[in-house]
Amino acid sequence: MTERAFDFLRVNERGEKPREKGITEIRGPYYDPMGPRELRDILETMGRYVDIYKFSGGSFALMDREVVEELIGICHDHDVQVSTGGFIEHVLIADHDKVDDYIQESKELGFDIVEISSGFLAIDTEDLVALTEQVTEAGLKAKPEINVQFGAGGASSVEELESEAAIDPGSAIEEARRHLDAGAYKIMVESEGITERVREWRTDVAFEIANEVGVENCVFEAADPEVFEWYIKNFGPKVNLFVDNSQIVELECMRSGLWGKKSSWGRITSYSRE
Repeated sequence: MTERAFDFLRVNERGEKPREKGITEIRGPYYDPMGPRELRDILETMGRYVDIYKFSGGSFALMDREVVEELIGICHDHDVQVSTGGFIEHVLIADHDKVDDYIQESKELGFDIVEISSGFLAIDTEDLVALTEQVTEAGLKAKPEINVQFGAGGASSVEELESEAAIDPGSAIEEARRHLDAGAYKIMVESEGITERVREWRTDVAFEIANEVGVENCVFEAADPEVFEWYIKNFGPKVNLFVDNSQIVELECMRSGLWGKKSSWGRITSYSRE
C-alpha cells in the first residue's frame, strides 16, 4: 500500500485487506452505468477503503462479456472482491433450470461472491440454505440476504411495502444462523423495513439482528448518510456497511474520525492494544 498523504495525522485503524471487520461494499452499475474509467477513478483514489464491489439488478446481463470481465479485473487489481448482487432470485423465477449455469458463469467470469437474495420470493429456508451450500461447493463465497419486510430489495414505495406483512425478526435471525452454519461468508441485512421505506426507523430490529447473529457476520445496507452515521455511532467504525459508490468518501471520513456530522464529529474512535 502506498503512503497516505498527511500520514502524520491520526486516523482510526482500518486494518489491511482482506478485512473481516469494517468492510465497505459499494454499489456498481445500476443507478449509475459505471464503466471502466469511472471505476478506475474510484479505486485509484479510494480503493484502499473498498472491500466489495456489487453489481445490482442483474446489470451484468446487459453487458458484453468482456466488459464484465474488465470491470472484475479492475476490482481484483485493487484487492476488491466482486459480488453478483441479488440477481439469483430472478433466475429462480425466470430460469429455474439455469441456477447451476448461473453459478458456473459467475465463477468463470471471475466473481468472488454470489449474493442469495429472497426479498420478492416466497421460498423455503431449506431451499435458500441449499443455495448457500451449492455456491460454497462451487468455490465461491455465499452472501445470503435476510429481510424483515416482504418485497425488500426493489424500489417499492412505503405504501406498497405497508400493504405487505412484515417478517418476524426472529425468523430472519434463525435463517441467518442456518446460512452461517452452511458456510456463508457474511449475511446481507436489507434496509427495507428497518431504515428504508418506513415511516419510523426500527432500530430495535437492527440491534436484535446484530446481537443474535453477530455484528461481525453482518453487512448492513445503509442507503443514506444518516443511516450509516447511525450504524457507526451505535456499532462503531468497524461495522460492515453497504453504500452507494457516491458515498464512499463521506463514509470513510466518518469511519476514520477525520470528519462527521454534528452528532458524530470528533466522537468516532478505535482502540488497538499493542
